[in-house]
Amino acid sequence: MLRLFVVRHGETVWVRERRFAGSRDIPLTEAGRRQCAAVARALAGSVVAAVYASPLERARTSAELIAKPHGLPVRVAPAFAEMAFGPWEGLTGEEVRTRFPEAWEQWRSAPHLCKLAGGDTLSGVAERVAAGLEELREAHAGQTVVLVSHAIVARVIVLAALGLGLERLWTVDAAPAGITEIEYQPDWATVHRMNTVAHLDTVAP
Repeated sequence: MLRLFVVRHGETVWVRERRFAGSRDIPLTEAGRRQCAAVARALAGSVVAAVYASPLERARTSAELIAKPHGLPVRVAPAFAEMAFGPWEGLTGEEVRTRFPEAWEQWRSAPHLCKLAGGDTLSGVAERVAAGLEELREAHAGQTVVLVSHAIVARVIVLAALGLGLERLWTVDAAPAGITEIEYQPDWATVHRMNTVAHLDTVAP
């Protein structure tokens, strides 16, 4: 059994402006750091064996704040890096819709079929995330692990746990510093909570 807390990184300026960050390294805002400190307080009572993070700065910094109460180092896991969006990175959704109308429509209606030049496919992201999860399950059987990652990665993990296809991507949300808790048994997974943000109620914006 593996108990996994999946946490999306805290706020960045691009999150606030609703820009595609993808593979870009964007730092946390001060509000994002406060959000992650709130995650740390929410998870401080759990016995955590390891904290993993995407290689991107916004995830690594978030993970360092979350790992601090447990006195754990952050282990960088490239399998959980965010989906690369190629030419969309740095653009808002409205800018993408204007410049790439056909691809944008497909991304919103059938994201599993969307292919961006210089970017990842959703299926490719799902494959590497699944491989990364298998490694976590083998390395931490019977333990609790925190994984700090990104919006698309968190959605993909939840869809897989629920047995849903990638076409259902938009049925799952992933707010900055939201916490999802999944229990993995050998033959099944249970989502105990999904994208909870109650711990952020007292965090200043």
